[in-house]
Amino acid sequence: MRLVDSHCHLQADRFEDDVDAVIAAAGAAGVERILVPGWNATSSSAALELVERVSWLDAAVGVHPHDAANVSDAAWAAIAASARNPRVVAIGETGLDYDRVFSPIPAQLGNLRRNLALAVETGKPAILHCRSRAGERDAQDALLAEVGAFGSEPPRVVIHSFSGPLDYAESMLNLGAAISISGLAFRKGEEATADVVRIVPADRLLVETDSPYLSSPGAPRGRNAPEWVGLTAAWTADVRGDDRDAAGEALVAAYDRVFGAQTG
Repeated sequence: MRLVDSHCHLQADRFEDDVDAVIAAAGAAGVERILVPGWNATSSSAALELVERVSWLDAAVGVHPHDAANVSDAAWAAIAASARNPRVVAIGETGLDYDRVFSPIPAQLGNLRRNLALAVETGKPAILHCRSRAGERDAQDALLAEVGAFGSEPPRVVIHSFSGPLDYAESMLNLGAAISISGLAFRKGEEATADVVRIVPADRLLVETDSPYLSSPGAPRGRNAPEWVGLTAAWTADVRGDDRDAAGEALVAAYDRVFGAQTG
């Protein structure tokens, strides 16, 4: 089965000692595309440095909602400048997190808006994190409003590590979004994700590890890695009733369509 990992933080500290071995293991497992997103200025720069060294990886640059209140004007200017680099295929990860609220919500909204504006300006998709507290959907509704505020020409967006109800997914799909599935889908409270997987058009369905986080059942819990993305990919194929080999072909094609990348 051909594989992609559309969201993997290979520049994180937990990969510092063996990132080359982790990348090699992913390739041996059949992973052909890996997108390395930043979450602030430092990690965005590190993502770009990594993909410039490893030709079959791609980078994204942006500011995560957790860091929204902590990014200086100079740091944002550096991110915006690096977004023009051809090795950068997306803006993010950005979005909203109303669960942990590490940055105040007004700061998160301001940060989201400038990341979305950068996505529109560069023509690159925005990678969107979205979390609400258990049983709530306020972040999802706010994110829909922000993307929808662009009117008839919304930015291209990727809903990273999908979480939320079916009607939220339907609304995002109506706005043209791609949806990426992670190991979060296997957790209690995320049962709606299986229904979402069934309705996403194949050319807008992605899978990811969100490494080093969100291990799927069967992957190491201490440190997830891109070699384990096949667990989620196989699950999505089975939920959709698709042949796994055909599903793998579709995953690679969707990655290349969404990110405009032809790596590998």
